[in-house]
Amino acid sequence: METKTENEGRAGLLYGIGAYGMWGLVPLFWPLLKPAGAVEILAHRMVWSLVFVGIALLAVRRWGWIPELVRSPRKLALITVAAAVISVNWGLYIWSVNTGRVVEASLGYFINPLVTIALGVLVLKERLRPVQWAAVGVGFAAVLVLAIGYGQPPWISLTLASSFAVYGLVKKKLNLGGLESLAAETAVQFLPALGYLVWLGTQGTLAFGSDGAGHAALLVSTGIVTAVPLVCFGAAAIRVPLSTLGLLQYLAPTFQFLLGVLYFHEAMPPERWAGFSLVWLALTLLTWDALRTARRSRAAMAAAAAEAVATVEAASAEKVHQGR
Repeated sequence: METKTENEGRAGLLYGIGAYGMWGLVPLFWPLLKPAGAVEILAHRMVWSLVFVGIALLAVRRWGWIPELVRSPRKLALITVAAAVISVNWGLYIWSVNTGRVVEASLGYFINPLVTIALGVLVLKERLRPVQWAAVGVGFAAVLVLAIGYGQPPWISLTLASSFAVYGLVKKKLNLGGLESLAAETAVQFLPALGYLVWLGTQGTLAFGSDGAGHAALLVSTGIVTAVPLVCFGAAAIRVPLSTLGLLQYLAPTFQFLLGVLYFHEAMPPERWAGFSLVWLALTLLTWDALRTARRSRAAMAAAAAEAVATVEAASAEKVHQGR
């Protein structure tokens, strides 16, 4: 019979695959929202995400974090920064997909771990292991190769990667749950987004409602598309090791890349293949190093536990001996 821990681990793995799988397949969704422009789609995403996250919080009755957040100017400032950088990330990603740049967008999420490591060094003063330095160096070489191939830096990829890395750094400092954090961030985004939609309506350029009920329903469902993967990710994060989540994160850009090449038929000239190959080499180095480090940490913890047990047993034996 399977233990509860094994069942939880399997459920967590499925939740993780579901979350990253949905994020990986989302390029199929954004083109359905045309003729709405990227900024209008972004505004709908902000508005309807707050609605659906609010319903979710109401269902689970999880409101205790709000008074503490409101009383903390530092946390409110961090929420505002998080909302700003994720707005840039969301908006640029939607625009990239709907203008035929899915492959370049996928590159952003492939190089995100490398940018995150660089931020850790620059901002948190973290020290890197030699293999991590090698991975960062290979990643930098990849960006140079791609820049030469494009004739300019891959600014879409770099902006997506850096904005998401900054978002992750802010979330680390904020220390709020996924659902709560999304609720707070979309609360910051809500009024500007709603104001923009109202302004589009006064200009007669609002796509919502002008292209049929089905299109309007798709725009409303942007909230579900945002919230559901995040809920699945949160469920996975508490059930599986961080190393497993680290491996699963590559599912999303892999699916995006395959969609860009095989479904959207985007061009892959030799220099782009060369750049991507270097990025994949850098990620392979990072993954190998992370798995090796995790294995060594587990071995060290097991050895320490065994030593502690041996010490206790020796002390007990000594007391028994003295009692005689």
